[in-house]
Amino acid sequence: MSSSSKADRKAAIDAASWMFNVVTSVGIIIVNKSLMATYGFTFATTLTGLHFATTTLLTSLLRWLGYIQASHLPFSELLKFVLFANFSIVGMNVSLMWNSVGFYQIAKLSMIPVSCLLEVLLDKVRYSRDTKLSIALVLLGVAVCTVTDVSVNFKGFMAAAVAVWSTSLQQYYVHFLQRKYSLGSFNLLGHTAPAQAASLLLVGPFLDYWLTNQRVYAYGYSFTSVLFIILSCSIAVGTNLSQFICIGRFTAVSFQVLGHMKTILVLILGFIFFGKEGLNLHVVLGMIIAVAGMIWYGNASSKPGGKERRSLSISNSKSQKHAGLSESSDADEKV
Repeated sequence: MSSSSKADRKAAIDAASWMFNVVTSVGIIIVNKSLMATYGFTFATTLTGLHFATTTLLTSLLRWLGYIQASHLPFSELLKFVLFANFSIVGMNVSLMWNSVGFYQIAKLSMIPVSCLLEVLLDKVRYSRDTKLSIALVLLGVAVCTVTDVSVNFKGFMAAAVAVWSTSLQQYYVHFLQRKYSLGSFNLLGHTAPAQAASLLLVGPFLDYWLTNQRVYAYGYSFTSVLFIILSCSIAVGTNLSQFICIGRFTAVSFQVLGHMKTILVLILGFIFFGKEGLNLHVVLGMIIAVAGMIWYGNASSKPGGKERRSLSISNSKSQKHAGLSESSDADEKV
């Protein structure tokens, strides 16, 4: 296969992977919003635990059918990943409760510079001037769209800091583990989902009671609400898998930058389904700025020197790493 056809095939798979993530992520936001706002199921942490339990069932079934091959992930690495991931989930929920919507959005935006810092320190990545400016333009556009009132207190700031750093570390770690242990997305998800499901289902009901003053066991379940919970769990399998695929193919920073496209789409869908009262000049201007920044980032980071690793942070030889990446990419492409 020629180099040009390989490049075209990779671009097509990258686009399909990204669209898979966008569709599932936006879909689960709409379903969860209906579940929480319409049916009053406000137990976000427990619901996330159910998401990972459903993912565990699917990966176990695929392993039993032979679609997922046996792989190894050291317990110490698994423990670190689960800690980062669970602190991310809890930190985001608490940050949303203790902070204004404006400061919550600013905290989410700060994940991009934190992810860049992690890549610079841990992977020795160097960014060109255009790449840095394009990231700044994306941040500006999304901030114009989403940031409204900004107020902060000490405990809210600490919750946001935990959420930002743990989320950035979790996303960096997905890419790191896939490279280091030659794990495909389903393999890595098969290792991490059971641990996350068990820990979140154990802690979730207590944390949700603390956040909402309501018990998940006392919730008035109906046929429709249960149907929405099942739908949310089903979509979450695709969301979890697509996140691992995208981070494995793009790196955490690119995933964060492109991820703000989902923010734009959610705003647009909100205008379509819930009325146009939020559609004003500064929101439209912010969307245009953010999309322009994303296009600029794609061009700048793909050019020679736009974003390059100065030295390998993993001790494996280049040939071993290349073989591992090929194996991981092939597995994801088959999925």
